[in-house]
Amino acid sequence: MKLKKYILFAVLTICFTACRKLDLPPPNVVQDPDVFTTEPGIRAYMARVYSGLPVEDFRYSPRGMNDFWLVNPMPANTGEALSRDLNGATSENFEYFQMAYPQIRDINYFIQTLPQYANNYTEDQVKNWLGEAHFLRAFTYYALVKRYGGVPLVDRVLNYPDETIEDLQLPRESEEAIWDFIATDLDFAIENMGEENQVGRANKWVAAALKSRAMLHAGSIAKYNQVSLFDGQKRVCGVPAAKANTYFKAAYDAAKMLDGKYSLYKESWSATDKEAQYQNFVDLFFDEDSPENIFVRQYHYPESAHGYDAYNVPRQLMGANGYSAEVNPTLNFVELFDGFPKNANGTIKTLDNNGDYVLYDNTMEIFADAEPRLRASVVLPGDIMKGQSIEIRRGIYTGAVAGGISKLVPESSTSPYPTTNIVSASNLAENLANPYTLPNGDKMTPAGLSGYFTADGTGAVSGFSVRKYIDPDRATADVLENRSDQTWIEIRYAEVLLNLAEAAYELDAAGQNDNNYLQDAFTAINQIRERAGATLLATAADLNNVDIVRNERRKELAFENKIWWDLKRWRILDKEQNGTVYRVLMPFYAAQAGKYFLDARLDQRNSRYTFDVRWYYQQIPNSVISRDPKIIQNPGY
Repeated sequence: MKLKKYILFAVLTICFTACRKLDLPPPNVVQDPDVFTTEPGIRAYMARVYSGLPVEDFRYSPRGMNDFWLVNPMPANTGEALSRDLNGATSENFEYFQMAYPQIRDINYFIQTLPQYANNYTEDQVKNWLGEAHFLRAFTYYALVKRYGGVPLVDRVLNYPDETIEDLQLPRESEEAIWDFIATDLDFAIENMGEENQVGRANKWVAAALKSRAMLHAGSIAKYNQVSLFDGQKRVCGVPAAKANTYFKAAYDAAKMLDGKYSLYKESWSATDKEAQYQNFVDLFFDEDSPENIFVRQYHYPESAHGYDAYNVPRQLMGANGYSAEVNPTLNFVELFDGFPKNANGTIKTLDNNGDYVLYDNTMEIFADAEPRLRASVVLPGDIMKGQSIEIRRGIYTGAVAGGISKLVPESSTSPYPTTNIVSASNLAENLANPYTLPNGDKMTPAGLSGYFTADGTGAVSGFSVRKYIDPDRATADVLENRSDQTWIEIRYAEVLLNLAEAAYELDAAGQNDNNYLQDAFTAINQIRERAGATLLATAADLNNVDIVRNERRKELAFENKIWWDLKRWRILDKEQNGTVYRVLMPFYAAQAGKYFLDARLDQRNSRYTFDVRWYYQQIPNSVISRDPKIIQNPGY
């Protein structure tokens, strides 16, 4: 009776606790005996489980699964971006471990209970719902294992007091066993689910896509992880290296299942028009009917909303609440893209052969031939957004220009700019109140309308702003906290192609020759690059380094909360963030020349990043260990 009351209470509170639209109406009346005997009851139960699914969307940050992340956006932890509020590397500091098991219990209860009411439905309905439940359980366990390694494996409802406290205290399973359990659950889901479902819910292809992601992660841990922790005979941290190819093959096979089921979004794309390619990439994140969308989480204002636009628009498009420019792409990230002048070491070329700044008529000139995907992901200084030229300047250079302008500060310096011959602004008010009079008599604000402001954190601290997922049609008056409602695309076909490419590359590198894996990787990468407007690889032989595959992923999936986990599973985040200060690009206007120059330099704020290697496996909450002494802690905590 207690369990029945629990279910009744949980279902009745769906309307109040579910914070995302699932494209289905909540039942008007749900009574406990009818939960499993009516389709509305099943949908309501599923809606509650989906609302707790650990989708890392607009409201995810290191501070929580349902956080507005104003002060710690995930891209500011990966090198993709800088944040005005972050000055070093961080990791998650919320306890997902304790959030996951109530979710798993609900799913296990559904799996155990539904068959008792199977006579109320068709065989296909029961199979589909059970498959969906196994998908949801796999999704939840994936969120656990990628954080903690091996965790207690609970695949049934635990009942107290029918079972003793000691019986319910479970040790951690091996990490390998959890990955295998996820694969088994997803195989069940693929076998039993149909090909279609309501928006925001899984079908068999969604399960296959998730399997391609999860098994790729497992293969990476097997190949690249160097951390081991044993609990008796169980290796709770780490996976045997011999399993790498097994997991990579599973990822490859799962990705291949989606051939012909989805496609890259190319509604406004043109092979000969870079502007169309740019606009197409912008649009793909806002087209609800995109053939690329595999699994999404919907929002709908005012019932459910987030604050993504309010936190990230350039300063000049800021709404009334006073937020803007939280995610500022780094120059390191921008330099991953092709199509603009570069030095031999791959860094942007802003100096001529004499070591003087190259002068430009406008700040966009250097990026005129950059791949359109860059412009669609990043607001470059001077580019257009919502009909406005986004003015990003570090200052006005007033010195002589005859003979060239030498580097203002050394390349490796975090020193402030000299005050001589440079006019800057500490905040927007000062910037607007004190325009500089140019030699021709025109007035110019030192920092433009979007920064860089030397003392005001609302400006573009890296010289760039993020464009991806910023609604191009939302009026400035509506750019407010908890007002955005664009749909989050949790899995899109581009990721599946990248999963396939990486798994295929790894299999080829390991000497697996039972398939033309390298050719498949080449084909998938070129599909991504063609849509992006990037130069295509000439032959499969061009895929001669794993970083080619990885960098394509970093460019395509930037600012989608995927790169953090990629860098962790590749075990390279500590190497990239070994006392790292990220680079920025500061535009200046040379008053005497009537032209612009761009200064590539280290972040003046000297925000230094060092990733703690302990974070490859996160801390299991001490409160969990105090309740269950059979659980051992991860290394270093």
